[in-house]
Amino acid sequence: MSAAEEERAEEEEEEETQPVDLIGNRLKEDVLEQKGRLQRQVAKDVQPPDPASIRVLRGHQLPVTCLVISPDDRFIFSASKDGSLIKWDVESGKRLCVVPGGKKGTEEQHMGHASHVLCMAISSDGKYLATGDRNKLIMIWDTVTCKRLHIFTGHRDAVSGLSFRKGTHQLYSASHDRCVKVWNVAENAYVETLFGHQDVVTGLDSLSRECCVTAGGRDGTVRLWKIPEESQLVFYGHQGSIDCIQLINEEHMVSGADDGSVALWGLTKKKPLALARQAHGMQDAQGLQQPYWISAVAALRNSDLLATGSHSASVKLWKCGEGFRKLEPLWDIPLVGFVNSLKFSAAGDFLVAGIGQEHRLGRWWRVKEAKNSICIIPLKGRAAAPSPEVPDSS
Repeated sequence: MSAAEEERAEEEEEEETQPVDLIGNRLKEDVLEQKGRLQRQVAKDVQPPDPASIRVLRGHQLPVTCLVISPDDRFIFSASKDGSLIKWDVESGKRLCVVPGGKKGTEEQHMGHASHVLCMAISSDGKYLATGDRNKLIMIWDTVTCKRLHIFTGHRDAVSGLSFRKGTHQLYSASHDRCVKVWNVAENAYVETLFGHQDVVTGLDSLSRECCVTAGGRDGTVRLWKIPEESQLVFYGHQGSIDCIQLINEEHMVSGADDGSVALWGLTKKKPLALARQAHGMQDAQGLQQPYWISAVAALRNSDLLATGSHSASVKLWKCGEGFRKLEPLWDIPLVGFVNSLKFSAAGDFLVAGIGQEHRLGRWWRVKEAKNSICIIPLKGRAAAPSPEVPDSS
């Protein structure tokens, strides 16, 4: 066989094995994701964003409290203390749909919310949007038309956390009434109520499994609710009120508290795997030194990249060390105001922050120079999982 023929044979062999390798890697990732152990290493590739490249979208009159990104990364939905709901086009930054807030008691006349909207969630098929308000109501919307489909009532206090179980239309809600409720959105049905927290629940998240995690405010606990078993696991680690929580994968989560700490958890250990104290530094409040509150946390799912927000004039990006046992600060992104919500796009190429002059849950301080807005922060170096290189066939 000539050298040229040998080379051609080798190339053909390579081309044959390539798709098999790709499928093998994908299957391996799927297994790890199911087990909750997938941790794509993307943080090392993220570059500090140029502040000039951050896009600021204005539309809400009062502080933005919550936002979600559609599963295809094309749209952002945001809500505010003014009760309004806005659907944005990511590419153009245009408002595609605005549902204004109404006056108290007008919810029945197909208005939007008539009080502060505190939380929202979007189903993984992008079909339904759920929003929860201070007036105890959960509203379900059609994401395409922005028409309201249903109102769920049942909570006895402000609705503070919402999450759809991935791959389903099962919705979990958390409230200041200290309980978690389960709903079936496709059938407009209430399913059950879960009790356990000793104080207002401030945040909630879920993934594919039939369970959800909650932040328990001043009761100092994070809880994992196993719905079929009707059991809960209780985690301790923060000193202050735990205000925000997000799952990183099926087995790990991140939470933030008003004592300034950010904690990384594994669902099999009752204490944090890693804890960053004074994560956003210290502030001088009425002559007292105290840590900046952590008001938002976000995780790029199944990766080692996290983001945290406060009112410290910056959003911070973090790298989770191997096995989620370390929190390493990466970059500070300058943003003025209370960061009330943070979400990574599914592909990891941008981060969205919901900014307000006040904290999502109250009016303890006001940052006058802040703009109530949505900020789209591009993440260069593509935080998305790198695609395997295909041999050049030229």
